[in-house]
Amino acid sequence: MDKIKKNWVYYFIIFIAFYIVPMLIKDTGSGIFILLIVIPLIMLITSFVYGLRNTFDFIYPLIVAILFIPTLFVYYNISAWSYIIVYSMIAVIGSLLGKTLQKK
Repeated sequence: MDKIKKNWVYYFIIFIAFYIVPMLIKDTGSGIFILLIVIPLIMLITSFVYGLRNTFDFIYPLIVAILFIPTLFVYYNISAWSYIIVYSMIAVIGSLLGKTLQKK
């Protein structure tokens, strides 16, 4: 629990990416751009910084998945469930990249 409290900034940025950024969706084109470019880029950068400053753990991608699940019902529909897996994998990749470049 202390680890979650310590890293609240990363979770807050992800929350903004999942709940505030989709408000910019106006049509199908902007929706695809946000789902496939903007949110994954925010996820990758946030996960990379998380990996630089922390050790790798599976709690981070799990929290990313949990944070995304309610957006399926708020902004999208159930057909977007695959993004849970995609965004979790981006979180794993970003944090592993950050971990490998971390100063020893």
